[in-house]
Formats: sequence, C-alpha cells, structure tokens
Amino acid sequence: MDGSLPPRESVKPKEEEEMEKPRPVHGVVVIAVPSEDGGESPWLGKERRIGEEEEERWRERRAVSMWRVAEALMLLALLAVAGHYCLYYHAAAAEGEGEEGRSSFLLPLYPKSRGGAAAGESATAGVRENSSSAVLPIRGNVFPDGQYYTSMYIGNPPKPYFLDVDTGSDLTWIQCDAPCTNCAKGPHPLYKPEKQNVIPPRDSYCQELQGNQNYGDNSKQCDYDITYADQSSSMGVLARDSMQLITADGEKENLDFVFGCGYDQQGNLLSSPANTDGILGLSNAAISLPTQLASQGIISNVFGHCIAADPSNGGYMFLGDDYIPRWGMTWVPIRNGPENLYSTEVQKVNYGDQQLSGRGKAGKLTQVIFDSGRSYTYLPHEDYTNLIASLKALSPSLLQDESDRTLPFCMKPNFPVRSVDDVKQLFKPLSLVFRKIWFILPRTFIIPPEDYLIISDKNNICLGVLDGTEIGHDSEIVIGDVSLRGKLVVYNNDEKHIGWVQSDCTKPQKQSEFPFLFKRVLQNQLL
Repeated sequence: MDGSLPPRESVKPKEEEEMEKPRPVHGVVVIAVPSEDGGESPWLGKERRIGEEEEERWRERRAVSMWRVAEALMLLALLAVAGHYCLYYHAAAAEGEGEEGRSSFLLPLYPKSRGGAAAGESATAGVRENSSSAVLPIRGNVFPDGQYYTSMYIGNPPKPYFLDVDTGSDLTWIQCDAPCTNCAKGPHPLYKPEKQNVIPPRDSYCQELQGNQNYGDNSKQCDYDITYADQSSSMGVLARDSMQLITADGEKENLDFVFGCGYDQQGNLLSSPANTDGILGLSNAAISLPTQLASQGIISNVFGHCIAADPSNGGYMFLGDDYIPRWGMTWVPIRNGPENLYSTEVQKVNYGDQQLSGRGKAGKLTQVIFDSGRSYTYLPHEDYTNLIASLKALSPSLLQDESDRTLPFCMKPNFPVRSVDDVKQLFKPLSLVFRKIWFILPRTFIIPPEDYLIISDKNNICLGVLDGTEIGHDSEIVIGDVSLRGKLVVYNNDEKHIGWVQSDCTKPQKQSEFPFLFKRVLQNQLL
C-alpha cells in the first residue's frame, strides 16, 4: 500500500445519504375542481358527509352529557333533601335534649286475648331500653277481641290498670267505685277516689271538657258523660291523681294528671273491656295524656305506637320524641278540626292500579282519620262498594258466604286456608295517595292484603275494611288497628304532622344521626 487516501468523491456524508433516500408521504392534499357538468366534485361531497356525521355524533354526545348533568343535579337535590331531614331531626333532637326536665317514656303494647293476660305475667313487663325510658307494654289483637292496650300505674299507692290505646279519644278514664252503677268485670279492682282527688266544676280541665255548664253553688264535682260512635257511653267524675312510670333502670317517676272516674258504662263498654279497665285518651285535646304531660314540661307533645304485624305479638308505644326515626319517615300535615282528631287529606284511594273513587271526585281531597280506637278500617260508601265489586270479580275460587257473620263481607275458598299467608297473593294492596312533596317526591300509605284481611272461625276470608256509614263517617276514611299493624306511626302535635314507616315493631331504638343509606349513596356518587 502506498498510504494514499481513496478518492474524495467515494466517501459521502451521512446527511447526503439521508437526503437521497425516498421520503414517505404523510398526507394528501385534495384539490376540489368543478366537474365537467358543472356539478360538485365527489371528493368534496364525501368530505361534507364526513363532517356532517362528525357533527351528528358531537350532538349526540352533547345530549348525553346534558342528561348526565341533569341526573347529577337531581341526585344532588335528593341528597340535599335527605341531608335537610337528617339535620332537621338532629337539630330537633339536640334542642329537645337541651330542654331541662324533658324525657321520653316507652310503653309496650299488649294484644287482647280471650283469657286475659298470661298467667304470672306482670303488668309492668316491658322492654328495657335505656335509663331515661319508662317501660310499659302494648297488647291486643284485631280479631276476635279488637284493639290494643297498655298498662299504667295510677293512685297512691300506685296500682296497675290496663287501658285501651285510643288516638280518637280525648279523656283517659278508668272504671271506679264512686260507687259504681254499671261496670264491666275488668282484670283489676275498681279505682276508688279520695274526696280531695275529685275535681271541682271551676277547674280549667272541667271547663275544657264540658264547656261553661251552669253548675249549682253546692256542686263539688265535675261530671262528664261521653258517648262514642257505636252509641256506647261512659259517665263519671273527673279526678286528679298521680301516675307512676318506671324507668328502665328501675327508678320510679310520679306524674300528676287528670282522668275520668267512670261509674256508669253503657253499651259495648260493658263487655268490650273484659281484659281492660278503661281507655287511654291520646287525641290532641288539652285534656289528653300527651298534652297534659307536655304542658307540665315533662315531654314534648309527641307520641307514637308500633303494632306488630304478627298477631301473637303486641308492640310498643312511646311518649316524647326520643324514638322518632330520623330517616325513612313519611310525613303529612295534621288537618285542623273541631273534634281533636288526627286527620289529614288524601288525593285518592287505589286497589292495586284501580282507583276506587269515582271520576266525578277526581282531584277532590278526602279526609283521613288515624284512629287506634277502631279495630277495622272504614272507607267512604262509594269507595267501599267499588272495592267489594273488585273482590267479587277476583277469582271463581272465592265466593261470598253471606252465612258468615264475622264481618259484613266474607268469602269462602274452595281450598283449605289456615292463615292470611295462604291467600294474600290473590289480592292487591290498598294505597292512600297523598300530595307529593315539591311535586316529585311521592307520599303513600300502603295497606298490604295481610293488613286488611281476616280469617274467620269458619276459615273464610273476611274483609277488615267496612263501610264508613256504619260509624257516621260516610265521606271520610278511618284507619283502624287492622291497617296500622307493621308500621311505626308518630303523632307530632308540636309540628302538626303525622308520620309512618314500615317496622317489625319488635324493639324500639334511637336511629343513627346519619343514615347508612345516605352515607353509601354519598360515597358512590360524590366521592
């Protein structure tokens, strides 16, 4: 080798090699020119079609997005409503806790039985809930005995008495020896008032109950005479004595209250209280027990009852606002009226999807009365006849049995029936439809078949809904015990509304301040 370098032109820089390589085409330029016939170029038409499709897809995406925004806003509104109720009841409870001296009392409910209270059962048996709750049970059944009762201690020394729970009565009264003219045989000895316990006619409670009657100067007692819808009556005098409530930790609290001392009962009251000694008046009148206790600052003017759906169980009731659930309640306003009844207004009554009210009454509001003193539920005459017509056309296997006098309408099945569970699938629920909240949130009181049907001693299926004309309510709805079962019903006289929620009524409890369902929805949708 001579060490000479190769010719200069034989070595090409790398940049030159890259420039000489063919470059890939990264795009296409479309030039639209008129066609020979003066029309539009097919390239341009295709481009427009692609643009139109893209615009249509964009519009669809925008519409979907708007719906999602609307759904999100609706969800936020519902969560706000739920939060409002939670905060409202939390604030109300906190306010009630801060009021010195106010408390709540828990009273179990007893179903009536043909043999009375169970042998060896104490009249003070009840649910042990917390240290501030009095414990008294509710018992009873709709058929065959009707109504539910609770036990209370009255007098000094205190003695037990069984009282029918009646939200339709103003006055609490017990049978007493004053002496007694006509008294039914109750489970306990007659109450005997002391002379100093008899209320004079000038007492404010006497004036509230009887009005400004012209009593003679020598009169030393306030007489009362109450007639009920079934024409039974109780006559007696007003008395003031102590009522003892026992707290869950065993402490005894004596409360002063006014009640009736009945020495002359007539009609069904001579036989129906076979397992009870009188009536517990729970209306919103000034002389009712809740209002008396509230006027003394002992409780808020609130009470509730929960009657178990199972006929073998009773339930419970409470005085005060500690056991009002803060979630799940449906509330309707109490309608003001002269009779001190717990009434509200409903838009329509349905049997399944069939409206029972006639077309001429569409939009007309109907009065609804919550009355635990009634064993059965009553409908206006037209609604009742329409319901009977629907049941008659129900099934060929169910035919009316007019020989069964248990209730006005009974059907005889062609297959064995032991309980309502065997036939409830053949019937539809009754529903009372109230006005919606903000025109979107429904409010409905649903009565399933098991809460309006009764199995008679003949194993027939009887309707526990009656014609309101029988009790003088031919144009109102009266909800009785048969349809109050399986629900916690609250009567709030402070806020003037009635509320209810489904419940098994086995054990009362204070609800959590922040509902689990609300927490879960909040987590899933917002967090």
